[in-house]
Amino acid sequence: MAKLAIEAAGLRKSFGSQTVLDGIDLAVPKGTIFALLGPNGAGKTTLIHILSTLIEPDDGSARIEGYDIVASKKEVRQSIGLTGQFAAVDEVLTGAENVNMMCRLSGLSAAESRVRTAELLRSFDLEAAAGKRVKTYSGGMRRKLDLAVSLVVHRPVLFLDEPTTGLDTVSRRALWANIQQLKEQGITIFLTTQYLEEADQLADRIAVINHGRVVASGTAAELKTRVGGEVIELRNKDNELLRSLPTSGTIADVWQTLGSVVHSFPEGTQISIRKPSMDDVFLALTSIEKEASPA
Repeated sequence: MAKLAIEAAGLRKSFGSQTVLDGIDLAVPKGTIFALLGPNGAGKTTLIHILSTLIEPDDGSARIEGYDIVASKKEVRQSIGLTGQFAAVDEVLTGAENVNMMCRLSGLSAAESRVRTAELLRSFDLEAAAGKRVKTYSGGMRRKLDLAVSLVVHRPVLFLDEPTTGLDTVSRRALWANIQQLKEQGITIFLTTQYLEEADQLADRIAVINHGRVVASGTAAELKTRVGGEVIELRNKDNELLRSLPTSGTIADVWQTLGSVVHSFPEGTQISIRKPSMDDVFLALTSIEKEASPA
């Protein structure tokens, strides 16, 4: 059995009368990328805050690298890096000054800080912008710098809370490459995201959270099998999607599914059949959860 970097059992958290986490169980093997997927308000950030010791759970337990998040906060904090939803760097300072400052605050000597700063700026392709003030950086560059700062001292576990929010497609994919490189270095990545493609592309395992509960978990392929074998798409003459219909993929089921809706769409409606995507998984799981929730 793989050794676990992160494990949680029955985590619960409420703020006033609002239950944010309602019994979360997780197991993240060392050296893997784990994606927590869910809509706004599902409890993703609260879970990261608990696992990184920023707040305490009301109930349940969790361990990071074997250390209890409540009883051994110091050891947990020495085992993790954390990058929040928004860049936490100083806009007035240059990129190099930001990294160097964090190196010194982390206890490195002046000489060690210079070496480490150069290493990190090179690793995240920020050498050319090292002497520029951060306020001139693009969103993608700021997120890269934020990651660099969080890695000043080697930590075996890195929490990334929606790291690519607000980035354009090119910047997002560049950051994905950086995250993959961190995994190759043996770092365990715990990633929250609203981007379904991001979870599909990066994660070894995915958990879908909704209304404070994990409603499904597994690899991307395993989650997609829950939707069905194939998805029928119905589009109008302008190629606009009218409806998606999950099926088992058999001829009989495809025929039956089409037969049940054939009279609901105008003449000329086009059909296509494709494999399920993470969008289908997310919509199916959160819809099921919504229907199952009490009114």
